[in-house]
Amino acid sequence: MAQDPRLTEFLRWSVAHSDATVNNESPESQSQVTPEMMAALMGGPSDADLMKASMELITAPDAEVSMDNKLIAWENLEQLIESLDNANNMASLGLWGPLLAQLKHDEGEVKKMAAWCVGTAVQNNEKTQERLVAMGDAGLPTLVALALGGAGEAEDVRRKAVYALSSACRNYQPAMDVFVEELGRRGVGDGVKIDAFDMDAVDAVIGALREKIKGA
Repeated sequence: MAQDPRLTEFLRWSVAHSDATVNNESPESQSQVTPEMMAALMGGPSDADLMKASMELITAPDAEVSMDNKLIAWENLEQLIESLDNANNMASLGLWGPLLAQLKHDEGEVKKMAAWCVGTAVQNNEKTQERLVAMGDAGLPTLVALALGGAGEAEDVRRKAVYALSSACRNYQPAMDVFVEELGRRGVGDGVKIDAFDMDAVDAVIGALREKIKGA
């Protein structure tokens, strides 16, 4: 299959930008690259095109795309899905499966970025919270495992997993029920139902997870 020329241009820019940053040729950080700048560079593709292009780079073989450039693509994707419409569009674009698969990547930095993107996508958004629950074991149970530090997860990965869980469960009872059930299955908490709309109760369980990370 021929590679989309816009994707090729995006990758070429990513490499140049990364090299310039390393050589201190640009005062701008990677985090300042906005979707609007990307759109101008790539001839005005839609946000949907940019989201798909970002995911193509993220999931490309390591031999084709360096980790540095994949991280740039992660940052761009996270910025794009800050938009409610873009987050809602992830399902129709088929991005949820590839995104959640990255939570099981060998590289901690990739898992951290994946959890960050999940948290951004589901924050204050019932439609995407529902989608995350519908993804089954690939979603909330995997995030709980990351948050609890399975397989010696790094602290920054665990913190982003807790952020994603917090975003997923607030004001959405189905996600909270799965969260509490999964914690109990792993020997954490008493399994008592938590009201997803009671922010003090939600803060208590999220705070307990954060304390576990500090004490690790």
